[in-house]
Amino acid sequence: MFHVPRTSGAHPRLVLSLIGAVLLVGGAALTAVLTARPMPTPSSYRAALPERPPVEVVESLPLLASRLRAEADAGRFMGAVLVARGDEVLFRQAYGTADVATGAPNRITSRFRLASVSKQFTAAALLKLQDEGRLSIGDPVCKWIQPCPAAWAPIRLSHLLSHTSGIPDLMARPGWGDRRVTPATLNELTEDSKVFDLSFTPGSKLAYDNAGFNLAAAIVEKASGMAFPDYLRATFFEPLGMQDTGFDDDSDLGIVTGHATFPAGLTAQRQPNVSIVAGAGALYSTLDDMLVWERALHGGHVLTPFSYAQMIADHAPADQPRERSGLPHRAWGYGLMANRLGQRVTPAFQDWEIYHTGSWSGFRNLVTWQPDTRVAVIVLSNNYHQQPQVLLISQQGMAEALGHPFPTALADHEGRAIPPS
Repeated sequence: MFHVPRTSGAHPRLVLSLIGAVLLVGGAALTAVLTARPMPTPSSYRAALPERPPVEVVESLPLLASRLRAEADAGRFMGAVLVARGDEVLFRQAYGTADVATGAPNRITSRFRLASVSKQFTAAALLKLQDEGRLSIGDPVCKWIQPCPAAWAPIRLSHLLSHTSGIPDLMARPGWGDRRVTPATLNELTEDSKVFDLSFTPGSKLAYDNAGFNLAAAIVEKASGMAFPDYLRATFFEPLGMQDTGFDDDSDLGIVTGHATFPAGLTAQRQPNVSIVAGAGALYSTLDDMLVWERALHGGHVLTPFSYAQMIADHAPADQPRERSGLPHRAWGYGLMANRLGQRVTPAFQDWEIYHTGSWSGFRNLVTWQPDTRVAVIVLSNNYHQQPQVLLISQQGMAEALGHPFPTALADHEGRAIPPS
């Protein structure tokens, strides 16, 4: 299986030499490669999904269990955590409250809003349509969006998935405050995006862009002839048995309440309005459904090897600056990222992880996959202000599962422990 390297000190972009020009991004070159290269046959998929493990509390990582009990008792973490290695679940537990108003507890079966962790499903949907021969990610956006602004002529579907389209993000636009609380359809979001000039030439820069994934969801609808939520359900959730995963329509779906920690105390966030991030952050799921997804996606049950390789390759411009001095370049895939997240904790470790974060309306999430050892760490928190804890917990779980020294703190760019706030 093709994956971002774990131990090599080289930039993951160098891995592209393994598949040559197949992973060229954007423009006529990508279109030519995609149409010229035969797709792998279904026989290249694994024959059967791994068995779904029983859903029960597991605390076989003693250091993580001890640390999480202490953090939860001190009110510094609320949410649910799962760690699995290969076919074995090493840890599964939930902490804190599902709703401050009722005091109901979070459970290992609780549904959480995924926020931007949802982006990988949107990317996988476009790539699945490519595998089915309905589109190519080298297609111009204007092939699928009509009428199309003239400025969008150079934009390819690949640019939408790699945050390199130049279309301004929702939060970077005038009137964001009103848009944040106003429900919208995918068509309305598409029309909104047409109004604004591009921020840069497509493919020349990278800027995190929810609007691009909303457009990608609209194109899934056009190419499939199905509503976006219906396509995800029929193509991914039902075949994989992900019965507790779906599209959040702000109705009563049994999703735990998101919270924020303000000076006045823990406060519920009850206006998610995920309609405005329909393709970028509107899904909900559970620990075990996400484990099914991680194993299926990275184990060859969702996409052809060709499309999966595109999904996890680095599509950032070659001169993309590092986000933090002293840390390696973050590889930007399609709805996924890759980096040595273990360098952000102390003691540090060097394993590459494929991951994505999620933050929206009272939720903070981090889902990571270490490909060489097939370790999945899923941290879902229903407290927006627990981002540092979510990162540290994920890397503590990853380190203990890999047999590394247990991290005790986040680290700055020079590897020094950051004191807890």
